[in-house]
Amino acid sequence: MRPSPTASTWLLAAALLGAGALIGRFGSRWLERGAEQLRRPDVVTQVRELSRLEGVSYHVERVVDLKDQQRMLYGLVSANDAILLVASGEVVAGVDLAKLQPEDVVVAPDRRSVLIRLPPAEVFSSRLDNARTYVHTRKTDLLAQRNEALETQARQAAEQTLRAAAEDSGIVERAQESVARTVRSLVRSLGYPEVKVDFRDRV
Repeated sequence: MRPSPTASTWLLAAALLGAGALIGRFGSRWLERGAEQLRRPDVVTQVRELSRLEGVSYHVERVVDLKDQQRMLYGLVSANDAILLVASGEVVAGVDLAKLQPEDVVVAPDRRSVLIRLPPAEVFSSRLDNARTYVHTRKTDLLAQRNEALETQARQAAEQTLRAAAEDSGIVERAQESVARTVRSLVRSLGYPEVKVDFRDRV
């Protein structure tokens, strides 16, 4: 005996109600599981977008005393072409976040904490401020030949001493501290309350 149309309607309604009850009871868990698998913030990409992150810049002034000692008359007479250069410049240090690798970011299972291991800080640039760098004294002895490249050599030496002076003053360490604060702030804004930042060892 085939069920009547009215009975079929009631059976269909009961089936829909049962399915609705199951979805109401367990559906949120199913949806949460599916969403959890897809919701994986790409911390590495977000941090890499900062690329070269400058941490600190130093303004440094140095005095370069450079001499071109010349010998003549078979070495019996010496003469000097000398320059005294007052150099002023800027040294910038930071972290190249493009070197960050996926394994450098470890997210806790509860997604409440992140460990980020950054590349070590480095000096990005050391350049003279030409507007503030000047030749204080240029002295060429009577028997000496004027070395036209001496000022260029003095400027090159000044750039090297600017970098060395900044490194001796701890520019790299201060750059790491500054970058660590910036990265912690960025990652917290992505929804991670606890962020620990370390740095890889220098090669």
